[in-house]
Amino acid sequence: MKTIADFAVTAGNGAQVSLADKAGKVLLVVNTASRCGLTPQYTGLEGLWQAYRDRGFEVLAFPCNQFANQEPAGDAEIATFCDIHFGLSFPLMSKVDVNGPDAAPLFEWLKSEAPGIMGTRGIKWNFTKFLIGRDGKVVRRYAPAVKPESISRDIEALLG
Repeated sequence: MKTIADFAVTAGNGAQVSLADKAGKVLLVVNTASRCGLTPQYTGLEGLWQAYRDRGFEVLAFPCNQFANQEPAGDAEIATFCDIHFGLSFPLMSKVDVNGPDAAPLFEWLKSEAPGIMGTRGIKWNFTKFLIGRDGKVVRRYAPAVKPESISRDIEALLG
C-alpha cells in the first residue's frame, strides 16, 4: 500500500523533494491559487505552520491554474506574491495540475485515498486540503471552504 513517502515533487525553486523525507510528520497538502476568493486562506495556512511546525507539522502548498485561470503566474511570481501579501514562510511547491490527464501523481493518489462528496474523485476548486498522518496515510479531505484554522483540532490529535 502506498503512502506519501512514495512520491517526489518539485519545489517552487525547481528542487526535487522526496516526500520520504517527510516521514513521521503530519502534513497538510493543499492546492492553492493567488487570484481566488479563497486566497486569504494563505493566512490560516501560515498560522497553522507557525503554530505546529516545531511539533512535526508541515504545509505543502501546490499552486494550480485549473480553476477559472486563477493562478496564471509562474512559480517565482507566485512566491513573491505570497511573500508580499501573506508573509508566507512555508515553502511553495511548483505549480501542478490536480485533475485531468496531466494531474500530478501525488494528487491522483490523494484523490483515490480520500474521495470527495458522494465518492467523487475530482478536486472541485482551489484550497482543497488533505491531512496526512505521521504514518504517511491520508486521514481526511477537506472542502475548499473549510478554513485552515478549523483543522487545528485534527492536526493536534495527530501530533499527539
